[in-house]
Amino acid sequence: MRGSGVVVLLQGLAALIFAVALVIGGIRGADAKIAYGTAGWFVLAGAAVSAAGWALWRGRRWGRGVAVFVQLLLLGVAWYMLSGSHRPEFGVPVGVLALLTLALLFSGPALRWAASQPDSASSANDGPDTR
Repeated sequence: MRGSGVVVLLQGLAALIFAVALVIGGIRGADAKIAYGTAGWFVLAGAAVSAAGWALWRGRRWGRGVAVFVQLLLLGVAWYMLSGSHRPEFGVPVGVLALLTLALLFSGPALRWAASQPDSASSANDGPDTR
């Protein structure tokens, strides 16, 4: 899970770097409302994806669901880059990385890891939910 955690963390950091680039573009004269609004969206998304990657790195199960969702979204982005915008130089690497990360997230060891984690919210647990 650490390998997929690193990839997901780097994807989140890439979104945060892109947000900075959008802000710089807005300062330099691009349409500021669009640049700043899009940058805000990328900050939120990048922070969530980075947190999921960090959670996977630390062995937290919740990061896996977010990571799978992001990879599925990236497959859609890659498909659009290939078919809609005809930019295979971007679409192929994004798609390959998303598929490899999904393979890591659904590998045998990853599934065993996810299944072996105790569920603190089960009805057999008399204590408070500490998730």
